[in-house]
Amino acid sequence: MANVLNFNVGVLGHIDSGKTSLAKALSQTAATASFDKNPQSKERGITLDLGFSSFLTDIPEHMKDSKHDRLQFTLVDCPGHASLIRTIIGGAQIIDLMMLVVDVTKGVQTQTAECLVIGEITCQKMVVVLNKVDLLPPEKKKQQIEKMTKRMLKTLENTRFADSLIIPVAAKPGGPEAPEAEAEGVTSLVEELKRQAYLPKRDTNGPFIYAVDHCFSIRGQGTVMTGTVLSGSIDVNDNIEIPALKMTKKVKSIQMFRKPVNTVMQGDRAGICVTQFDPKQLERGMVCYPGALPTILAGIIDVKKIGYYKATISTKAKFHITTGHATVMGRVSFFSPHSEKEITATTDSGFNFDQEYIYQEELQSKQSSANPKKSDSDKENTSQSDEATQSPSPNQQFALIEFEKPITCADSSLLIGSKLDTDIHANMCRLAFYGQLVYSISDKNYHDTILPKLKIFKNKAREGIAERMLDDYNIIGRALFKKETNIQLFVGLKVNLSTGETGVIEGGFGQSGKYKVRIPDGLKEDTKKLLASTGKKKGKGKQASQADTSAGGDANGPETTTDHQTIHITLNFKRYIHDPKKKMIQT
Repeated sequence: MANVLNFNVGVLGHIDSGKTSLAKALSQTAATASFDKNPQSKERGITLDLGFSSFLTDIPEHMKDSKHDRLQFTLVDCPGHASLIRTIIGGAQIIDLMMLVVDVTKGVQTQTAECLVIGEITCQKMVVVLNKVDLLPPEKKKQQIEKMTKRMLKTLENTRFADSLIIPVAAKPGGPEAPEAEAEGVTSLVEELKRQAYLPKRDTNGPFIYAVDHCFSIRGQGTVMTGTVLSGSIDVNDNIEIPALKMTKKVKSIQMFRKPVNTVMQGDRAGICVTQFDPKQLERGMVCYPGALPTILAGIIDVKKIGYYKATISTKAKFHITTGHATVMGRVSFFSPHSEKEITATTDSGFNFDQEYIYQEELQSKQSSANPKKSDSDKENTSQSDEATQSPSPNQQFALIEFEKPITCADSSLLIGSKLDTDIHANMCRLAFYGQLVYSISDKNYHDTILPKLKIFKNKAREGIAERMLDDYNIIGRALFKKETNIQLFVGLKVNLSTGETGVIEGGFGQSGKYKVRIPDGLKEDTKKLLASTGKKKGKGKQASQADTSAGGDANGPETTTDHQTIHITLNFKRYIHDPKKKMIQT
């Protein structure tokens, strides 16, 4: 098998678009996990789990320099049912090219769109297959194929797959129950897959990490874990770890589509046999070289919003977080670099804790390959309420994700956030955001040890009123603090007067929340007059009001004049949200 290159093709699309029939038409070798092993799958005629099969071709002309003489296409048949989106995401993260299957009689449907989003996140190339062309009326067949091709190209024009080739096929002419008949268009599809194939980046030097999607026992042999090698390589007789079970096993044998091999590497689809292991303990999950995969409680991702998700993605909200074949609930908090001109937020060693970040109330949209262009109405509806966010669209955004259950996750893993509890019949995208893991947190006490190092701040602003002047350099203010506030915490902080002076809080004044402010450069003459006027009106306010009322005037008259001349005191500061001491900081 050393001269055979394995190339993984994801077969994605809406339920009942003919994905499994297409995989059967293409395949020469079916894996143990192929073609609907689930009894319910056979009964209903739909795929409920990932299926794997393969076929071999000669190496294409443009890949002759790759030192391989055969090309093996491994087909990852992903279920199309809405409730199985976790499985689809898990399957999509192990593919090199995506094959989007569309029922030519129905066009793009809800799960078609979700599969397209997943494809944009996980791979670079795609081929569109218009299946079931045999169901079109013969006299209108060519016309309807051309019409659907134009519609698909229009759908794809704002995605990274804008130039994808569209191939019409009939994978199972007459439908599932019809007698066997030769598939239509499959030869052209194979040739297009060969043209689209490329030499994927394969690295044998990294730690061995293996995504297991099925596990079963063979009498007299042991337990076989089938899956895809995500990184590194493994040989027969090497030890492997099952991190979720804290268990280590020796590799007894390895097979690739029923052919024994001594080693497998990144990108290979294989079955690994171990002994003395109950397959019921691991239906799917991650296996690795001992110690290569940490179990984490939280993490920071470089996050991007999926534009097709229309709901607000708020800080502190809970989402389903999927990585590999695992999905857990997680609470998200969003933030972004305080200044784009500062040092970069990620370094070669990971996330940069030296930089300051600004708190975000919600994740903001940004035009990207997984985001559609905004309409004018979308722009009008963009939230303007986030006081902390200084830019409507930061170039880089991060999310702190705190998992409800520990999750086994490799460094730099892709994480996808979604709302899988949304009504599956609703015509809406459930995939909300995605990102690469840039920092893993495995310390159980991370709230005390890690988060205080994370310099995420909120901008705070308070406003009070200058009540009266003590002398040319000191005033008394009110309405900045509540009666019960410990004003000593604010001593030394700078404040700004609406008349232009800058002052410093020197302490409380009395017991009602009033405070004393010193103006180092002294009060302006105009400010003194305003404060003197305010003081006089306060002293005469009651008498003046009574006189105006008895004279038939407006009792609010003097108050209106006073409000117009009010001098406001503004206190601006920032506070790090993870600082246990809750210090107030001014720059």
